[in-house]
Amino acid sequence: MPVGLLLLELEIPDREIRLKRLRFRSWHRGTKEADLLVGGFYDRYSAGWNDEEITWFEALMHEEDVEIMAWAIGTMPVPERASGPMMIAMQKLDYIAVEK
Repeated sequence: MPVGLLLLELEIPDREIRLKRLRFRSWHRGTKEADLLVGGFYDRYSAGWNDEEITWFEALMHEEDVEIMAWAIGTMPVPERASGPMMIAMQKLDYIAVEK
């Protein structure tokens, strides 16, 4: 295999690896509230994500938990970089199990 192709394969992980990394990162945010919000969103929707949606979620993982939570519950405006159908789905909050 040419070196260029080998490097390309090392730099761009396949879908399964990307999703495994995202699952870990979404459930290890730093607070239980963020874990439930971000991890719950991941668990509910990730199986149907295309590459663009995976890339959006990867970018979201670089944001601060406080900001993600504020965008999701509507206490802070969503910046352009995070807006769109994925954030709209996150704002529904219908993926978080509430124990009674």
